[in-house]
Amino acid sequence: MLQWCRPESIPRGPALLALLPVCAALLLSACELDQSAEPEPEPIRPVRVAEVVESASGEEVTLTGTVEAEDKISLAFRVGGQLIERLVNVGDQVRAGQLVARLDAQTQRNAVDAARANVAAAMARLVEARNTIARYEPMLARGFVARQQFDRAVETRGAAEAQVEAAEAQLRTAENQLSFTELVADAAGTVTARGAEPGEVVAAGQMVVQLAREGGRDAVFDFPARVKDAIPADTLIEVVSSTNPNVRAIGRVREVSPQADPVTRTFQVRVGLANPPAALRLGSTVIGTVPMGGGAGSVDGALVIPAAALTRADGQPAVWVVDPAEQRVALRNIDVLGYELDTVLVGHGLAPGELVVTAGVQSLRPDQQVRLLGAPAIAATATSVSIPEETPAEAQDALSEEAEATASEATPEDAQEAVPAETSADATDETTE
Repeated sequence: MLQWCRPESIPRGPALLALLPVCAALLLSACELDQSAEPEPEPIRPVRVAEVVESASGEEVTLTGTVEAEDKISLAFRVGGQLIERLVNVGDQVRAGQLVARLDAQTQRNAVDAARANVAAAMARLVEARNTIARYEPMLARGFVARQQFDRAVETRGAAEAQVEAAEAQLRTAENQLSFTELVADAAGTVTARGAEPGEVVAAGQMVVQLAREGGRDAVFDFPARVKDAIPADTLIEVVSSTNPNVRAIGRVREVSPQADPVTRTFQVRVGLANPPAALRLGSTVIGTVPMGGGAGSVDGALVIPAAALTRADGQPAVWVVDPAEQRVALRNIDVLGYELDTVLVGHGLAPGELVVTAGVQSLRPDQQVRLLGAPAIAATATSVSIPEETPAEAQDALSEEAEATASEATPEDAQEAVPAETSADATDETTE
């Protein structure tokens, strides 16, 4: 037929008119074949789903924290100077009154010596004034000393007494400054950190060692805002060691931070432990179980879905809902009440027991057929490759080969389920014979 396209092979005159109906018939038949060809079925998307559940009343939240001392202080010098000795290190046990560190005290010793000399000079002037008055008293009665001169001696004695008191106060101050060059622990505890090394020049108030006092211990947690608002006052929290589940203690909420952390936006909560075991050492990682029932942050009647199922439609939160019977998805807007670490609280738009898509959300469109991951794929495939009744023999053979190839990809369990009961019974009879 290709030779008809050559100019010399195109007929002329009446032969051309006789050929036109044949060409028109060929074109119409080609169009009918193109229209009769069915489009390829859309591939079935595999998705992972989760069931919508109700928010359980009295839920429990598990958080991870650390064990810290109830009272933790920083020991520092009241005066500045060069640190010449630090007698403790991190992890050492310290008793009350024990010497911890020492500064170079030469300057303070000089100040004490000067104050003592001032006291001696003031005492000498006071003694002189008292002796003068002792001599003037008998002479005043005989008229050998004027009253004005005697009064001046009394004033001199009073000034000398005041100078003695001032010098003694300066001496006590110098002695205190000298005592401040030695750092002493005010209570028993454990050294948890050090802030200066021997040879450094430290300022007044600079931390030299950090001390965790003996006695109470706290489990410190970082609570999300919803959990913090939900726990009532004096809530009992069970604390378990992360390394040994048998090591546990019961604590009560003792302190709740009113300000959130600027980075994590969580609130620090300190739980005072009652009689904690020795295995709950300082710095140990613990797991706390917080009861949430009846709190101010609990939401009655809320539904819970995984956070991975959440998407957006028309600028509003939405999820893909799967119809189990039709195996098709529909996009539905929901009302979100709150967000948690890995779940979302839903108020309206869903019902308990419905299935929402959690994996493959971004590849779906409304009314698309899907296959649940873990479900047999042979049933869906057989439906999609059903052979029409009125098709040419070649098309029936091609579709039959496609169905056989799909059936061969199914698992042995799926193929066993697809075998009719009669065939299985016949095979059993033949084996018995």
